Amino acid sequence: MAQMKFMCDAERCIECNGCVTACKNANEVPWGIQRRRVVTLNDGEASEMSISVACMHCDDAPCMAVCPTDCFHKTDDGIVLHDKDLCIGCGYCLYACPFGAPQFPQTSAFGERGKMDKCTFCAGGPAESKEEEYEKYGANRIAEGKLPLCAEMCSTKALLAGDAQDVADIFRQRVVQRGHKDGAWSNNPQASTDNLAYDAAQKG
Repeated sequence: MAQMKFMCDAERCIECNGCVTACKNANEVPWGIQRRRVVTLNDGEASEMSISVACMHCDDAPCMAVCPTDCFHKTDDGIVLHDKDLCIGCGYCLYACPFGAPQFPQTSAFGERGKMDKCTFCAGGPAESKEEEYEKYGANRIAEGKLPLCAEMCSTKALLAGDAQDVADIFRQRVVQRGHKDGAWSNNPQASTDNLAYDAAQKG
């Protein structure tokens, strides 16, 4: 079974925010909710780069571990979804998530935040009809055999989505083509520079 993952190639991202716009258009999320956002690292410096961030659909998702109502569940292909009917807006998932993926539509008295919203990998969520599913969770492109719109609309193909092995193979080939002698392990002083690039090219 495929395990669906996102990956952003920071050397290709041009901070156009096309992925952010595509996500909003596909899912019609409420004003103020950002399921996907572009983050700039080392802003203003020579090493500046940008990455597109959303829910990473973790293998061992911390949001699932802390939710008191068990509103999260993982599909067979590794997509972490949530049930808005079970969510009480406590915000525990927001504090647990290292990517800041959970979003809340409001902040009001006594900490009431409203129902949590997050990236669904364009896989919808639990609902009795397609109309209700779209209203609560947005598009279910996975059911149509399509990838998330954010990745499809990325003009430089910096944002990759799909089976984890396929995404890793694509990135591995890019790293080798960029001339890193030791492939994806360029910052590892223990890595042997003799064989890693060759191995990555063969396995890719």
